[in-house]
Amino acid sequence: MSPKRLYRAFAIAEAITWTLLIAGMILKYGFGLDLAVTIGGGIHGFVFLAYAVIAVVVGVNQRWNVGRIAFALLTAVVPYATVPFELWLVRKGHLEGGWRREAGDHPDDGSFANRVLRLVLARPVLSVAVGVLAVAAAFTVLLVIGPPVPPPAAG
Repeated sequence: MSPKRLYRAFAIAEAITWTLLIAGMILKYGFGLDLAVTIGGGIHGFVFLAYAVIAVVVGVNQRWNVGRIAFALLTAVVPYATVPFELWLVRKGHLEGGWRREAGDHPDDGSFANRVLRLVLARPVLSVAVGVLAVAAAFTVLLVIGPPVPPPAAG
């Protein structure tokens, strides 16, 4: 799978899971079905974290600057923003090209991020397994911590 196809798949998945979360919130607050947010929110949270990993990996592969990678991450916070951002990336040619499995003549090719990228690409099955486990671990920690609690009302 090319970087473009991988990024597109996760940008769309992230947007779809926003729909699940929003529908869950409507069911919870409109009809008292708390489980709907638990399910929709859980799926969205997991895909959100996976999208973040994919955005960084693809961004490093495509030699995006830190600002573009950070903006890709920020689009996941705004409902449905990953899809127009992905379309913009395609229009500007920022998702063209394949995976950079070997160092080239680019000055950044010796950087830590690029060395890690080549290591990940050299062992894709192991890397996907480690990535899934890392996302699952982060997801579990966030579940244990729990949702943010609003401050008590003054007065």
